[in-house]
Amino acid sequence: MTTRFTGTAAGVPYVALAPASGPRPGAPVVLAWHLFDAPRTEDAFAAALPLDGLDAWRIYLGLPLTGKRLPAGGWDAVMRLGYEDAVLKLYAPSILGAAEETVPALAALRAEHGIGDGPLAVLGGSAGAAVAQLVAAEAGLGIRAAVLVSPVVRLRPIVAAVGQMLGVTYGWTEASDAVADRLDFVARAGALRGTDVLLVVGEDDDRDGVLGPASELHEALGEHAALVTVPGMAHALADEPGVDPAPQVPHAATVDRHASAWLAARLGA
Repeated sequence: MTTRFTGTAAGVPYVALAPASGPRPGAPVVLAWHLFDAPRTEDAFAAALPLDGLDAWRIYLGLPLTGKRLPAGGWDAVMRLGYEDAVLKLYAPSILGAAEETVPALAALRAEHGIGDGPLAVLGGSAGAAVAQLVAAEAGLGIRAAVLVSPVVRLRPIVAAVGQMLGVTYGWTEASDAVADRLDFVARAGALRGTDVLLVVGEDDDRDGVLGPASELHEALGEHAALVTVPGMAHALADEPGVDPAPQVPHAATVDRHASAWLAARLGA
């Protein structure tokens, strides 16, 4: 049975699953961030994509403005922030904030659980995939492999797609343009070289916001990347409400198998 830890590390809520063969100094580590859609907490994401069979630490970190760090008013308050300014009040604090707190959170986890300096990988879903890419590109952690599921690869098309769904048009400013430039990983593909990237998308996801940009990143990374399309899958990886751990749905099980195989081959796990 997998040993499971929960708590906070440098203020970041987490779920940590120990390696199948038990904690050891050189064990690989996978850092993971959830979606805004279901599963939308670290607990729910760990249940949806547990990476079963991977002999590595699997550490699921909660995004700012979600889960245990929801603002007063809950998800309604988060939605209001999105309507007020989706980029500067929602995406930037959550995605950029999660990336900025990764290094101190990892240091705290290493100290608490005796996690050594084994090879590192990242896993993210949707907005969490943007965090994973940002950490791989900027944190200086030497990320060996990444799995990006239903990923935010370029922010502008996502903002447009969500705006179209909600019937609103986002007004770009110099400040929000700067955030979008930082979160355009097709333009920044060079910063991801050195990391082997698996992109996993659902064939029923948004074509302009997710599928097109994922294909562009796959092409930009060339031999360092692979793209898998899951038939019949949309954006989410769990049933609503996606807050608490729940039985793994079939599409998530498919993603889990692809992710586990990719990471095992590159982490020696």
